[in-house]
Amino acid sequence: MACLSSSQFQKFQEDGFLVLEDFFSADECAAMQQRIGEIVAEMEVPRHCRTEFTTQQEEQLRGQGSTDYFLSSGDKIRFFFEKGVFDSQGNFLVPPEKSINKIAHALHAHDPVFRTITHAPKMQALARSLGLQKPVVVQSMYIFKQPHFGGEVTPHQDATFLYTEPLGRVLGIWIAVEDATLENGCLWFIPGSHTSGVPRRMVRAPAGSVPGTRFLGSEPARDDRLFVPTPVRRGALVLIHGEVVHKSEQNLSDRSRQAYTFHIMEASDTVWSPENWLQPTTELPFPLLYT
Repeated sequence: MACLSSSQFQKFQEDGFLVLEDFFSADECAAMQQRIGEIVAEMEVPRHCRTEFTTQQEEQLRGQGSTDYFLSSGDKIRFFFEKGVFDSQGNFLVPPEKSINKIAHALHAHDPVFRTITHAPKMQALARSLGLQKPVVVQSMYIFKQPHFGGEVTPHQDATFLYTEPLGRVLGIWIAVEDATLENGCLWFIPGSHTSGVPRRMVRAPAGSVPGTRFLGSEPARDDRLFVPTPVRRGALVLIHGEVVHKSEQNLSDRSRQAYTFHIMEASDTVWSPENWLQPTTELPFPLLYT
């Protein structure tokens, strides 16, 4: 079973992230890729919902927060696209399968392959070894990092978007479905940055407002020299503390960098902010990780 050693647990507490190589097998990664290929092949996205994903703050507010397609995606499987893949009429400029930035935010709930990966016995064992009593799954994403133009993810903390009281209750699970290298956009972290609080939050704006979200606070300037690259092989799992600062660069290589990621929250004695963009619904309450 996939339990952390005491030294691994200590390193995670110190750094705010931890790499577990070979956590998933090549067959499990292949199963995810095959299933995501089927989902993409069956993709039907209304033209008015063809939303480009970006993490630049102003574009994020305009391109994501102003659209109900994003704000109502927490209990659905929806498609988000790279910048520059549509013409002015919303037609694809590249093959549709090469246009996608991510598929989100409820693969873990609605797709049997990703439900199996999310709730795998070794995932449950890992959560127990972290001391989690009542972990629930709050969202999931399949991220593509397309060759040559897969977009950068600017420095951020997951708790900016998934805020809890008290802090420290959200954990990211990032699974390398393909090798993540320096060339194709691996993760970069600032070790130990999970102890400095959350200076910026994205919250829902009042009903009827445009855009539909806004930011409270601002992202401080980060010394780029503090970031440590974290290349990993296919099948690796990266634990990500909700407050650790991390990023990834644009993929300018000819190799994609696919990953499946989901977030869990320790629900015991935790308040999920009612201002978060993502909210549980009657149709999809946050499901328990433990089965």
